[in-house]
Amino acid sequence: MRKFLLSSFILLLVQTAFSQQLPTPDQFLGYALGTQFTPHHRVLEYFKAVAAVTPNMQLTQYGATYEGRPLMLAVITSPENINKTEQIRQHNLELAGGDGKPAAGDPVIVWLSYNVHGNEAVSTEAAMITLYMLANKENKEQQEWLKNTLVIIDPCLNPDGRERYVSFYNQVHTRYPDPLLFAREHNEPWPGGRANHYYFDLNRDWAWQTQVESQQRAIQYGRWMPQVHVDFHEQSIDAPYYFAPAAEPFHDIIKPWQRSMQMLIGKNNARYFDKEGWLYFTKEFFDMFYPSYGDTYPTYNGAIGMTYEQGGGGRAGIAGLKQDGDTLTLKERIDHHRTTGLSTIEIASQQAGQLLNEFSRYFYEAVHTPDGPYKSYVVKASGNVEKLATLGALLNKNGIRFGYGAAVNKANGFNYFNGKTENFSIDKEDMVISASQARSNLLKVLFEPDSRLSDSVTYDITAWSLPYAYGLQTYGVRQPLTPAKDSLQATVNNGLAASRPYAYLARWNSIKDVRFLSALLQKRIRVRYAEGDFIAGGKSFPAGSLIITRSGNEAAGAQFDEQVVSLANTYKTSLDAVNTGFVEKGVDFGSEKVRFIKPVRVAVVMGEGVSSLAAGEVWHFFEQQIGYPLTIVDEKQLSRINWKALDVLVLADGNYKFLTEKDNTNKLKDWITAGGKLIAMQGALSQVATLDWGFHLKKEEEDSKEEKKDEYNLLKPYANREREGVKQLIPGAIYKVQLDNTHPLAFGFPAVYYTLKQDDKIYDYLGEGGWNVGVLKKDNYLSGFVGTETRKKLKDGLLFGVKDMGEGKIVMLADDPLFRSFWENGKLMFGNALFMVW
Repeated sequence: MRKFLLSSFILLLVQTAFSQQLPTPDQFLGYALGTQFTPHHRVLEYFKAVAAVTPNMQLTQYGATYEGRPLMLAVITSPENINKTEQIRQHNLELAGGDGKPAAGDPVIVWLSYNVHGNEAVSTEAAMITLYMLANKENKEQQEWLKNTLVIIDPCLNPDGRERYVSFYNQVHTRYPDPLLFAREHNEPWPGGRANHYYFDLNRDWAWQTQVESQQRAIQYGRWMPQVHVDFHEQSIDAPYYFAPAAEPFHDIIKPWQRSMQMLIGKNNARYFDKEGWLYFTKEFFDMFYPSYGDTYPTYNGAIGMTYEQGGGGRAGIAGLKQDGDTLTLKERIDHHRTTGLSTIEIASQQAGQLLNEFSRYFYEAVHTPDGPYKSYVVKASGNVEKLATLGALLNKNGIRFGYGAAVNKANGFNYFNGKTENFSIDKEDMVISASQARSNLLKVLFEPDSRLSDSVTYDITAWSLPYAYGLQTYGVRQPLTPAKDSLQATVNNGLAASRPYAYLARWNSIKDVRFLSALLQKRIRVRYAEGDFIAGGKSFPAGSLIITRSGNEAAGAQFDEQVVSLANTYKTSLDAVNTGFVEKGVDFGSEKVRFIKPVRVAVVMGEGVSSLAAGEVWHFFEQQIGYPLTIVDEKQLSRINWKALDVLVLADGNYKFLTEKDNTNKLKDWITAGGKLIAMQGALSQVATLDWGFHLKKEEEDSKEEKKDEYNLLKPYANREREGVKQLIPGAIYKVQLDNTHPLAFGFPAVYYTLKQDDKIYDYLGEGGWNVGVLKKDNYLSGFVGTETRKKLKDGLLFGVKDMGEGKIVMLADDPLFRSFWENGKLMFGNALFMVW
């Protein structure tokens, strides 16, 4: 204890000694960078120490993570610029609005983002030395750069994931770093440190902003709108360093000047690496297509967005032995990231005038001559204002302007749902988006029905069009349309409670309705739903509509009406009140076809073999989307749980060991047969299908025709191996699914659902005791890349269904309805699986 106190006192003396002068990271931390990983709070302490003695630096906290760790931004520029940062920021926003023009002496804004993947932990270490190099007045070259640049540094985008990794590593590494990769310090336990608290990959969340870290960062990004953005990463330990120019496919919205500037920056990086003899590569693997990366999202917002990838990652530790026999050290990794960061600032400084001119022209053209065939988009409300409002919230987060209604009530446009150009009406509740706006290029990317791939070898999903993700009928219009009004009147259920009606009714068609139901159940308010359509009080209500009767809710007492209406207003759910249980059409509220919704007890399985990303989506859905209690069970504990304490078990994508063990699968089967509900998704579903519980994966059909054998078919060029591989590839494509929306799993949906297909798995149609709720028929492909061989398989089979098993059910979800939490329409289907299917 005395030794610890003495060490702490010495460290305090060292920090005090440097309180009036700029400390190096080594001096402040008490160890040399690269000899250990720095905890997040110490990184922030160093940034604060530098800010305290650097007049030309500003440091602000812009938010906090789910676990409460601060998110910080440092701004550093020349002494002349630091006193007018707000003026610089405001003028830059004028450029990004398509109105302003660059002025002589304007600095270019360079944003450096570190450690978005928590176990790619070297970059935060590099952020400290990069800051020091810029703050040190002795570095005359860097000080010259800052006259033309304003540099923003985010030292750690994902503190929760980083701390998960650093805490693991610092606890288990040996005194002398062990470079052997099979050593414990090179093998993180599940779920690893890559993702954030909810196991989301924050580098796939820039556009969707489903996570609190992304949401808060996007606000700051929108306040500054940099001209250059670098996202620092790590890749496999044996890979050389990667920097721009990026690989194909480049999205065709990316401008030639953005490509050429990437090339210029890449050549400068190469110049420094060549001098040191460091290996690197460019133009491979890391493409510019999917819109929600830390390189593409800035690019679609007028910047030069780039990914820099250092070999290492969570496997590398402080020292890792590569296949070539060399040992990669943490110090080397830091040096590489420091070098590319400073090199990028150097080129940005040299090219400040061109960058600002091109940046300004980018947004001017977006406003005055928007790219693409459509000058407007109309998104139909179709009685689902709540779902439309959810889309509006996403557009607002991305700075995309929209309104409702138009001066004309008819137009001609491309129908996203049937692929035809046709006349349609514009109602006052319909969303109207003009392409003539500053964020026009991002709008085009997010709304294009089918993106054109210049190269089929890509490493993420190739389709994401928001009309399909949200399930909202949309038209692309070639003529300009101006919205008639900026907003719709908010849903307020005034006066309903005072009438003390027989029942309250709420239509069921969006995730907001699931949130409302969740809140009602947790208030112990009894809720029912109708199995079929009905008319009450002169209004039509579809199957699945919630029925909240006074009868059965006597326990709520005099607070019943106030609670129901207050919750509906909170979750922006429109209520109708009726004074009788006698309906004009359909079944009365006392019918056995009006079903009671059970407040279910739910568990999700996590642990080795389970996709942390998929399990995290479920966890996030319950806690952040609908606010409903969830039990998380470790996969190793499944053999010991009390099955009677659960109503629903969720198996996200994964490979579950317990499903290979007969005793455990028998217990699971007994639980389902006794009334339990299993929701099995993606890989978990295909694993359950091997248990012979009444459903099977569809086997590939054999061609009945005798094909002539090609004797030389196996003679394929080695150089074409990637091209051969894409025949089976489906990185993420949109398919149209025919729904039986009379089944509770499809309540709230029209006859078609759009799914994001990421594999070739499809199931045989269910026979007796099963319900084929969502099926693929022939030619159901819509957009995105699908390999030729995979495309042949994806037809005439089941994707979503329900298999009866005794008193219980197996809900079959072959595709992930919660994908990255941005596939908004799927959330309702998962809500149906949870609450409606019994």
